[in-house]
Amino acid sequence: MREKVTAMAQATFIKVQKALSGMKYPVSRDELADYAKKQKADDETIDAIKKIPDQRYGGPDEVSKAVAKAAGESGG
Repeated sequence: MREKVTAMAQATFIKVQKALSGMKYPVSRDELADYAKKQKADDETIDAIKKIPDQRYGGPDEVSKAVAKAAGESGG
């Protein structure tokens, strides 16, 4: 079961990165979610972004870490 959760988290992680391609940083969580919506991201991707802490993110690496952590917490 753990492998399935990890695979799902990885798929979500990839979708988030694609949805945020071209994003200008730093940005807030809500700005990330709004940008993903404009990029026509699916609901799962937008939900994953909304689950990360409400703070400013300086770049895609910070977003990636937050998404991975949030996915791990909700999937465990």
